[in-house]
Amino acid sequence: MKPEYTFPDTHISLAHGNGGRMMRELIDQLFARHLKNELLDTRTDAALIPLALNSGDVVITTDGFTVEPLEFPGGNIGSLAVHGTVNDLAVSGATPLYLTLNVFIEEGLEIAVLDRIIQSMAKTCLECGVKIVAGDTKVLRRGQGGGIYFATTGIGIRDPRLNLGMDRIKSGDAILLSGTAGDHGTAVLLAREQFGLSGNLKSDAASVFAITQALIETPGLRFMRDPTRGGIATIAHEIARATDNAVRFYENRIPINDQVRAVAEMLGYDPLYMACEGRVLAVIDAAHAETAIRNLQNLGYFDAAIIGRIEAGHAHALIETMLGGERILQELEDDPLPRIC
Repeated sequence: MKPEYTFPDTHISLAHGNGGRMMRELIDQLFARHLKNELLDTRTDAALIPLALNSGDVVITTDGFTVEPLEFPGGNIGSLAVHGTVNDLAVSGATPLYLTLNVFIEEGLEIAVLDRIIQSMAKTCLECGVKIVAGDTKVLRRGQGGGIYFATTGIGIRDPRLNLGMDRIKSGDAILLSGTAGDHGTAVLLAREQFGLSGNLKSDAASVFAITQALIETPGLRFMRDPTRGGIATIAHEIARATDNAVRFYENRIPINDQVRAVAEMLGYDPLYMACEGRVLAVIDAAHAETAIRNLQNLGYFDAAIIGRIEAGHAHALIETMLGGERILQELEDDPLPRIC
């Protein structure tokens, strides 16, 4: 039996970021060992990536990831960083291909924790069909970081014929959500075991590429976004401002997990403002909305639903309640759950 690999140190020290032997060991024996692919060369300062420029438009995104705790039911900051970057490309209509990774590690972090996180990141890259091709590592003094932070850049290719954007949204369009709202924010909250609460709810963190591809193949697609920080309510406000139309949600149509609803009611949170990390909110021509829902449900996204519509009128977001009334969805001010993604 092959002996289990052991790293020579147990915790991160400032020396792991000084450019010397210990930093080289950290990069080569931990990061490169898990993330290795034919394009990742830790000896160079830039990666050469094969992009067939005649195959489509190049799409690029960048993101940062801070979550507490670093590991939570359904994922950790490593898998979250890959999913988050891939999803930003996917909802833009692109096929994700390459990532770069900047790592900011706090002095004192256990090597065993870092090893699990990088293993998870490597596994998620494989599942999502992307490669990490370049990166950088910094070590922060104890007390100056939250264990570990990631900053990523993602590169993908999009069909130049694809035309998506808020400028294409029209009055009468339908609003779709691919699954339950607020799972990630609630799962992270429960993992902190604050307020005496705990539970078995898992984060919804996952790639949305299959969802976006199914939606792209449906006629009448106008716009897609993954509702991370600020949830679906924040996207509603963005759409209202950009289009000068009203965004109306139907409370009885929005899929919400029972645990999410219970936690929100106990603590005074609103699931519409809580983060998702594996959902897509899309706007589509109402004539094709039911087809889009059927296509998603045929792929196994059984909670996908039409949750609202775009209406002519003043630029605001509102929700039609289960009792038949309506209330304005206020724009998010305070952050009820810091460090969730």
